[in-house]
Amino acid sequence: MRTDVTFPSAGLKLAGHLYAPDDGAVGPYPAIVVSHPGSGVKEQTAGLYARRLAEKGFVALAFDAAHQGESEGEPRGLEDPAHRVEDIKAAVSFLTTRDDVDTERIGALGICASGGYVLAATASDHRIRAVGTVSAADKPRPLRDGADGGQDPAVFQGMLDAAAAARTAEARGAGVQTFPIFPDTAEQARALGGRHAAEGFEYYCSDRARHPRSAKSFTWSSVDRMAFFDGFRFVHLIAPRPLLMIVGREAVTSWMSVEAYQKARAPKELHWIDGASHVDLYDKEPYVGPAAEKLADFFRAQLTAAEQTSGRAAGSGAPPAPTAWGR
Repeated sequence: MRTDVTFPSAGLKLAGHLYAPDDGAVGPYPAIVVSHPGSGVKEQTAGLYARRLAEKGFVALAFDAAHQGESEGEPRGLEDPAHRVEDIKAAVSFLTTRDDVDTERIGALGICASGGYVLAATASDHRIRAVGTVSAADKPRPLRDGADGGQDPAVFQGMLDAAAAARTAEARGAGVQTFPIFPDTAEQARALGGRHAAEGFEYYCSDRARHPRSAKSFTWSSVDRMAFFDGFRFVHLIAPRPLLMIVGREAVTSWMSVEAYQKARAPKELHWIDGASHVDLYDKEPYVGPAAEKLADFFRAQLTAAEQTSGRAAGSGAPPAPTAWGR
């Protein structure tokens, strides 16, 4: 069961798809905010995971980030980490207004770039009782360091030069300055970034998952906004709320999930999907099925524990106690 919804985020109207269990019950249900990859939209992998979670008994909200997809915001194609974090919190706020949602059992899921954004949002928003990631990537790190962490530092310095020049051009009336996210062909993508780039091109630029509202370019002002954002900086503050990070064994970006996991405090789990690359976990059934099952089991157990802990704490006046899960 899918409903089109809108909700505000820092003065902008965001568009979302709300998925609910089709079980004839009225709830309230545990709920999950599902945030899409950089350049993605709610109709792609975020919607797929939201639908799978709804089938397993959750209300799940997939939404378009501000400045992207069907959501409001000018200029189009702006990737602003601070606003992306705010969007996640705004989605949580929206869920708290719904009668079919148990406000003590709200979790969050971030995919790819949103894996970084959702960790930052969870660290600072205690309404998020459990958090999961799939193919987590702290968006600025591939810019600074390359997808595999081995990029020449001069590349990023050149991007900052271009971003500064773009801001000057815009101030002088040249209009919004943008750069393409993808090359013209899969062969060019592979030549520029190997298997990871080729798989990204196939997902976003072929019939496999192409969507007309999925971003094909970003504004140059996105680069310096992302430059010094660190989605993993405060991951240790998520505890004692539980963290699950799902990553493909073949993902060139897996080092980022490992780094975040190492910085986090228990309860936490790093779950590997054998044979999967970063992009395989977006939509390929041999990998999405086990990932969705793991997420459902995680959220079901941990959000139930969160509700019970919250109830005890409310009665005693004490703060929620940490769980033993993942220790």
